[in-house]
Amino acid sequence: MSPKDLRPNLADTAGAAINKKPAVGDDILLERYTDNTEAHKYVNKPSELASEDKARMLESGVILDDLKERSGTYIQMDNHPVHFSAQQDGIEIMSTSEAAKKYDWLKDYWWKAVSVDADKYTAHVELNQADGYFIRALPGVKTEFPVQSCMYMAKNQSIQNVHNIIIAEEGSELHIITGCTSAHRTETGLHLGVTEFYIKKGAKVTFTMIHTWSPDIAVRPRTGAIVEENGVFLSNYVIMKTVKNLQSYPVAYLNGENAVARFNSVMVCPPGSKMDVGSRVFLNAKHTRTELITRALTTGGEIISRGYIEGKVPDCKGHLECRGLILGDKGIIYAIPELMGRVSGVDLSHEAAVGKIAEEEVEYLMARGLNKDEATAAIVRGFLNVDIEGLPPLLKEEMDKAIKLGDQEGM
Repeated sequence: MSPKDLRPNLADTAGAAINKKPAVGDDILLERYTDNTEAHKYVNKPSELASEDKARMLESGVILDDLKERSGTYIQMDNHPVHFSAQQDGIEIMSTSEAAKKYDWLKDYWWKAVSVDADKYTAHVELNQADGYFIRALPGVKTEFPVQSCMYMAKNQSIQNVHNIIIAEEGSELHIITGCTSAHRTETGLHLGVTEFYIKKGAKVTFTMIHTWSPDIAVRPRTGAIVEENGVFLSNYVIMKTVKNLQSYPVAYLNGENAVARFNSVMVCPPGSKMDVGSRVFLNAKHTRTELITRALTTGGEIISRGYIEGKVPDCKGHLECRGLILGDKGIIYAIPELMGRVSGVDLSHEAAVGKIAEEEVEYLMARGLNKDEATAAIVRGFLNVDIEGLPPLLKEEMDKAIKLGDQEGM
């Protein structure tokens, strides 16, 4: 049976779920934006990029002046790759257009983890021949440091079309940090990002994404992962700043025995932002396991937090947890935890809670010398702190930096 056969019919799952009401991920009129962006010059050293652009990328954990603690780098500005290089043997990094020229077999991976007809955004990416990054770990190779990538929007009122492919060959290990951001001069735009993961037998991928967009950017990521026997997929998502609206519902298909997927999401939604974010996992083989953990905080914006786990075979296990915190009087959080067991012998659970900061907690900290703002900030930091199992130290450090920076700005 092929991976495509194990992927549920779109009409039954992905399309239906993401369009469920209420939804804050507003429909985007593609004709309001342009796909025509100027070609950016390729640079041999990412340190040669403009200081303003590098500073903005750094906010999303992308380091360009010193690559000693990175196993590879990929930078795309608008729709054009401007740098890609690998610093470790056995790790391949290039644009998907270059990879397609080099490897005829790449076509066997194209649109297998994400359906090209999932919605108008995936169709638009295909029709406009999107470029993106190709990251591959050869069999048995493990990254010494994280691979980093950055999708950077520079042109105002444009569409950034992206199609990424990540392959972790048998027994390999990939740690990736990707920062998606826009220039301060970019007032409005639309990011369409398709990312496909293929995690082979006994391989592991840790993927940490940090979004730092301008306030009038709309974002539509479409992500799928196919995980084989004893494979592990860890996905960490952080967004702490204003975004016009965001709609993201990544999915993992655990097709091999003992496969594992974990999704961790940390969201702060300021006034004016709309976020429709979640994750889905399909447990298609025995002894597969998943955990979906979300921390959602609104300071005035609108959040829908989704989670979906489907157990298709006996002896699979999944847990979904969503905690939402409303800071102020105008924010909205709507939690949608969903479980589906198709056979006996599945073990699925969920818990969801939405509320406000308890006054007694604030008063307790104030009694110990903090003022009210300090007490509130301390509680928020504790709420956003997610203990992520298996996260490499360097990725944890970058994730903690993003959360701390966003927390300071939010407070």
